[in-house]
Amino acid sequence: MAISRRKFLNMLTIGSTACLALLSPITSWAAWASDAFNATSPDDAYKNLFGSTDTVDSDEVKLKVPKIAENGGAVPVSVKTDLKDVESITIFVKDNPQPLTATFQISAKTIPDISTRIRLAQTSTVTAVIKAGGKLYSKSQEVKVTIGGCGG
Repeated sequence: MAISRRKFLNMLTIGSTACLALLSPITSWAAWASDAFNATSPDDAYKNLFGSTDTVDSDEVKLKVPKIAENGGAVPVSVKTDLKDVESITIFVKDNPQPLTATFQISAKTIPDISTRIRLAQTSTVTAVIKAGGKLYSKSQEVKVTIGGCGG
C-alpha cells in the first residue's frame, strides 16, 4: 500500500509535534533543577531546590550509609520513611564540589524508599532530605572515605 506524499508529510508533522510536546516538560524540569545541581555550597543547593534551608532533624528519616567507605566512587545509600505525603527524597554531600547528589520525585502512590550509589570526593557528611507535607525533614551521617571518588 503506497502512501501519498501529502499523507506522509501530514503524519510526519503530527508525529514531530507530539514528540516536541512530550519533551517540553523534561527540558523545563532540567532547567529548574540545573541551578540546584550546579550550586557549590549546600545552602545554595537547598535554596535553589527547596526555596529554604530550614530542615527538621527527624528520626522518621531512615538513612543507611556506611560509616567507612573504602572507595568514594560508589558509596551505597538507602533512604526511606513512614512520613505521609512524601513529595521528594534528596541526597546532599556537604564537601563534594557540587553538594546536591541526587533527587527523586515521589508520586502519591509510591513507597518512599530509594537506594542508589553516590560519589564522595572526601570524608564528608551525607544528608538525606525528605519533603513531606510541605516541610523538610532530614537525617545526616558522616562517612569516612579512604579513596576519593570525585577526581578532576
